[in-house]
Amino acid sequence: MSAQPNRPAPAAIDWRAAAERLALEVGAHAAAHDDDDSFVAEGFAALKREMFFKALVPIELGGMGASVAEICAAIRRLGAACGSTALAFAMHSHQAAVAAWRWRHDKAPTDGLLKRVVNENLVLVSTGGADWLDSGGTATKTEGGFLINARKMFASGSPIGDLVMTSAVYDDPEAGPTVLHFGVPLTAKGVTIEPTWKAMGMRGTGSNDIVFADVFVADAAISGRRPKGEWHRLFHTISLIAFPIIYAAYVGVAEGARAKALAVARKKPEDEQLAMLVGEMENAFAQAVLAHDEQVRLAETAEPGPETTSRAMIARTLAGRAAILTVERAMEVAGGAAFYRALGLERAFRDVQGARFHPLQEKPQLRYTGRLALGLDIDG
Repeated sequence: MSAQPNRPAPAAIDWRAAAERLALEVGAHAAAHDDDDSFVAEGFAALKREMFFKALVPIELGGMGASVAEICAAIRRLGAACGSTALAFAMHSHQAAVAAWRWRHDKAPTDGLLKRVVNENLVLVSTGGADWLDSGGTATKTEGGFLINARKMFASGSPIGDLVMTSAVYDDPEAGPTVLHFGVPLTAKGVTIEPTWKAMGMRGTGSNDIVFADVFVADAAISGRRPKGEWHRLFHTISLIAFPIIYAAYVGVAEGARAKALAVARKKPEDEQLAMLVGEMENAFAQAVLAHDEQVRLAETAEPGPETTSRAMIARTLAGRAAILTVERAMEVAGGAAFYRALGLERAFRDVQGARFHPLQEKPQLRYTGRLALGLDIDG
């Protein structure tokens, strides 16, 4: 695909540098959105302007052909400026990245979705974090398709999203409980967004509830089927590809907190206790970066499967834990100044807590990894 006039060829775009340019712009609005629970609309507008929403779509399908590693680096930089912008964008990005991986490696028919992302400049909204293996809601068979009834939580980007990527459970008379995957326009009849997002942190992500009331989904729109509650190749792929993108936002929040704390600490008199606190913060941040680098390495090189999922989810746990610890130490390093909202560390402390809640959460991850190591059934 040749580049459009006045647009750089995809290979020429430095996504990290583009995020660096945008960081000041999105950072200027971060505190205001945190204060009033409003969506980071300016950040999404800037990301659209710079073609970030089509970045992960393969060049062959009209996209920009960015790698997971490149977009993780960009999200990490955005996260240092505004955690909400970074995380909400990550939720679109991981949907595009998984669809691109499946198209390229599994020959899955996801090219139609990816072309729509490019041609219609779509923002994808994910509900998978609240569903995971079991999904939620019901799909009832009707002529030509299904009627969907469900409430989906944590739908980041919902105030400005175009297509919600979700699932529901169909009680198949032959196969038993079956999870159906599909996309639904947020403007579809029966779809409503309930403004429930009044949260501890990541307040600007617009992660509202989406309610489906007898929403019709045609048979042809069902993009996947799998047994309810069981590990499936799709979820091994999600574990591999999606979570480095999501956790880039939290490592970015930790990086921004570290920078703020160092700026305060360097103005203080020399003090051995302060130096040790800074050393602890540096160790924690190094752990976060190393674990996240492992997530990215796996996404770029590994094949989905039970062992890869264990490794990727171990890295997810370690990256999240270390990001949280980094911000905790950053607050100690800054001292009393950290308690003032103006510095931004208080917001970072609240935002980074979100790292606890994405699947697989730490205890389920430990169980999965332990059962795998013992040779037990991971679906047991």
